[in-house]
Order: sequence, then C-alpha cells, then structure tokens
Amino acid sequence: MDFKYDVIVIGAGHAGCEAAAAAANMGSKTCLITMDMNKIGQMSCNPAVGGIAKGQIVREIDALGGYMGLVTDRTAIQFRMLNRSKGPAMWSPRAQCDRGKFIWAWREILENTPNLHIWQDTVEELIVENGEVIGLITCWGVTFHAKCIILTAGTFLNGLMHIGHKQLAGGRMAEPASYHLTESITRHGITVGRMKTGTPVRIDGRSVNYELMDTQDGENDFHRFSFISEPRKLKQLQCWTCYTNEEVHEILRKGLPDSPLFNGQIQSIGPRYCPSIETKIVTFPDKPLHQLFLEPEGETTQELYLNGFSSSLPMDIQITALKKIPAFKDLVVYRPGYAIEYDYFDPTQLKHTLESKVIKNLFFAGQVNGTTGYEEAGGQGIVAGINAHINCHGGEPFTLGRDEAYIGVLIDDLVTKGVDEPYRMFTSRAEYRILLRQDDADMRLTERAYKLGLVKQDRYEHLCSKREAVNQIIGFAKSFSIKAALINDALESLGTAPLTHGCKLIDLLNRPQVTIENIVEHIPAFKAMLDKITDRKEEVIEAAEVLIKYQGYIERERMIAEKIQRLEAIRIKGKFDYNSLNSLSTEARQKLIKIDPETLAQASRIPGISPSDINVLLVLLGR
Repeated sequence: MDFKYDVIVIGAGHAGCEAAAAAANMGSKTCLITMDMNKIGQMSCNPAVGGIAKGQIVREIDALGGYMGLVTDRTAIQFRMLNRSKGPAMWSPRAQCDRGKFIWAWREILENTPNLHIWQDTVEELIVENGEVIGLITCWGVTFHAKCIILTAGTFLNGLMHIGHKQLAGGRMAEPASYHLTESITRHGITVGRMKTGTPVRIDGRSVNYELMDTQDGENDFHRFSFISEPRKLKQLQCWTCYTNEEVHEILRKGLPDSPLFNGQIQSIGPRYCPSIETKIVTFPDKPLHQLFLEPEGETTQELYLNGFSSSLPMDIQITALKKIPAFKDLVVYRPGYAIEYDYFDPTQLKHTLESKVIKNLFFAGQVNGTTGYEEAGGQGIVAGINAHINCHGGEPFTLGRDEAYIGVLIDDLVTKGVDEPYRMFTSRAEYRILLRQDDADMRLTERAYKLGLVKQDRYEHLCSKREAVNQIIGFAKSFSIKAALINDALESLGTAPLTHGCKLIDLLNRPQVTIENIVEHIPAFKAMLDKITDRKEEVIEAAEVLIKYQGYIERERMIAEKIQRLEAIRIKGKFDYNSLNSLSTEARQKLIKIDPETLAQASRIPGISPSDINVLLVLLGR
C-alpha cells in the first residue's frame, strides 16, 4: 500500500464523506481517514436531514453531484415538506432517517467509489513545510503524504462531554476524542476557539404512553431530496408531539445549580437556535410549556429521539422532570442528554474555497468552522472536496455566489463575518431567497457541476430533458388562447371571477385560485400536452408553475442581484494599505486588515464596515 495521495480527508462525518466523494469522483487519488469505519456518516444528534433552509442545502448538494440527498431518500422513514402554507421560496424538505441504515448507505457508496481509499486511524499531527501542508502522522505512527488535506473532524478535537458535574473526554458518547491535532495546527498561527452543543435523552419506545400524545404524520407525495432518487423504500412512520408543564419546569429550575451551562463549568458558546431545555426555561420564564417532538431513530428500533429536550443536567433530574409529562410517566431511557465542548477554528482565516489563508493546501469544512448541522457540514464538504481536487490538478477556484446557492451564503457568511455562536442556516440569512428555492437547485447548479466533471453525462441529460419539459409548459401557457364561454363555469367553481373576454392560459394560471392541477381537466389541449410528459411529471409541473406564478418576483430579485454583482466585480485584494487610510473608521481598518476581502461587495458585508467606508474605497478606486 502506498501512503501518498492527492487528497486526504480527516474525519468521515457529513462534511468528510461529501469532500472525499467529490475529490475522488473528479479524479483525485483520495484517502478518507476515520476513527471508526462503523460510524461513517453518523448522525450525532437527531437522525433527521433537512428542515428550514437546511433542506435547500441538501438539494444543492445533490444538484452538485453529492450524496446526502440520495442517502437520505434511501433511508427515510418520514418525509415532510415544511412551510407549504407559504410561498415556494420558503418550502423546505425534511426527513427522519434510519440512523443505522444511513451509516451503511454512506459506507456502501464510499467503499465502491473509484479513486477512494478508507483508512481507520486517528490523526495526531499535520506535517507543514514552508507554509504548506504536505502530510500527516497518525496515532499508530503511519505517515501519509498528500498534495491537499481537508480537516472535517466535527466535535472530536479535544472533545469534552458533560452530564451535570460529571465530565468525560470524548467526541461523541462512547467514542474517543482526538488530541494533539489542534495543537499541531495552531502552532502555525491559526486561531482556535471553543464551542458547545448538546443532545437530548434517548427513550425506550416501549415505555411511552402514545395515546397521551398527538401524532404527526409524514407525506407520501412525489417530493424527495435527490433529483434522481427512486421512491422511498422503507416503511414510513409517524412522529408524536407533547408539551412540558409547570411541574417539569419546577424540577428543572431546582436543578440549575448543577447545570454545567449555569454553574460556570462550561464557558464556551452554545447554539442560540437549538437551546437546551434549561436554557429555554431561563430565557422564557413566563412560558408555561414548551413543545416536544418524539421521533423514531429507525425503521425497526425502539429507540426514540426527544426533540426539544436537549440537556446537560444531571441524569436523575432529566428523568424525574420527564416523568411529570403524562406520556412519559413510565419512562425508561437508553441514555440521558449531554453537552459536548469542542475546538473550532475561526473561519475568517479561510478563503471562499475553504482553503486556509495561513497554510497552503489545507482546507477546513464542517463543524470545525463554527457551524452546526449535518447539512451545513455537507455543503462545506463538497466545496472543499472540489477545490482540493482543483488545487491538485489545476483549474479555476470553485466558489458559489450568494445569489447562486444557500451554500454560497453559508460560506460567504463564515469567511466574511466569522462566528460568535454555532452557525446554522435560515432562509432569513439569504437576500435572494426567491432565486434559491429548493425546487430549482438542479437548474442552478447541475450544469456547473457537469462542467467540473463531478456530474456525469446521464445526470446532465436528465436536467436537460426536465428543463425542456418545463419550458414547453411555460411556452404553451403563454401562447394558448382561452375562450370565456368555455372556461367560465370552471372558473366560478374555483371561486374566481369569470372572464369577460378571451385571454392567454398564463393569465389564468397567475390567479391565486387557479393551479395547473385544478384547471387542466377543463382544457383538453393542455391536458394532452401534459400527458406527453412521462418522466417525473409532477416535479416538472411544479417547477413550471412556480416559474409562471412568481415570474415578476424572480425577475425583480434577479435585477437586484445583478446590481450587487457590479460590486462583486470590483476586486480590492492587495490594492490598499488599510492601515494608512485615515479616512476609514478605526473599526473598518481593523476588520479590513483581518478579513482582507477579495471584492468590494465582500467588504460591504463585513460587520462594522459602513456605507461611508465603502464610498471612501470607491473614491480611492476612481469610481
């Protein structure tokens, strides 16, 4: 065996799997190093993928030729499209998965990926020469050499778990932490910090009184994560909901002196948007109850995940409090909730390619960049994998704009703004939400991935046929004339005003009450045209309808994005000695020196940079 590779990926979580697969599929000789081959793609917290804005990222990973969407569809036990009551920019797919099958689906893919080797070991040290990473050494004393290395170590770097006053070293429950690697990175001038996250109790389903809970069913329509997946194969299961109460809160309040979050034991920053139950009762003292979601961990297991009850309180307090919820009066648990602290690296030290500005050919992706969430990790992983391959074999750096993908928003936020808490994606973080819908991720990104060689010919042809079918529907709607006398009865039955004179079909489809589905039976020529679509008919119709109904909004947002693009075209890196620009505010000079933005648009997004600072730079550039 030859221990020399183009690309080495450290850590086989969600970022590492996507990074390794991308680099290998593009042709790089790649090695994925993991502590445990049986935990590849492990879902450390909830075995669920997607959710608000996160689902869009998974669709983008899939559109780029990644695997998270395919693995999710293959192992989903419940699927829902969130926010269906809102406009299509907000629709977000989410799936509950079988934790064990998710791991093995990923392992099967990676083991059968050409150019990809897997090595089970723990990395202890990076080898850096002349400011460039050239290899690594493992705890078993094996030396690897590589042109590029991608660090995707998740929560394992100096990981420390907490349950009450009890502390235990580890990267995940029952799994060892990684030591020494952080120190081998920071000695080269890379800044490190500490963050924390947590996970809830795992419940034995046989002890739950389900009749005292409300059920939450999934959906079984055509929606999936991957644009090329087959229909879901596993048994589809329900979830359940219930609520905490004042009795629960009182027990939790009494336990606060023993909470690592409140007694000073944990100093690091936790996730604002996924707070522990003890944080909820402190932050919202007047709220009499909090909703909890009970979700299955697999198709056949009795293990259940209690979403909304993340905690690091002592085990006896967690259990006593939960037993005050009627559905859990006979509670038996597999393990309590716990918190974990871990090292992360300041992402402002990275380029938009996710390569380090300090150490050449070293990439960082996933939770080590201060993010939280499988989806955010996977999105970073595929970008890092692509760029590591490009660094090895030549080509233009691959980056995504804020108007191209949620992954672009994510990475730009990280490298431009940095993080002061674990970063998770929301639709509100994207200025161009209408352009970044989940339904058209393939239209936005698959052609770019095809040109890179990451998406193969069959997938590209699939995109082309879909695009042609969508355009056919829109073209038909624009050209087909509707006569009032033939359609008015149908319009009145749909609760919309009758026509006084003829119009084009597209004018009808722009009415809120009218959809392709409810009007097509009344227009035989339209039905005949749609019946010719045989491949993914429902997906094609939905894509066309969104474009028809929201065309004005889409065009307006595109115009705004193009205006901002003009600032993106003004490159400023290396053009200023910011220290000498006294016309800038002190904060602006400090921030610009630290971030060293590539473009004026990136500079404008740095916290602390005012519009007047941007105007100063424009004047100095002669604009």
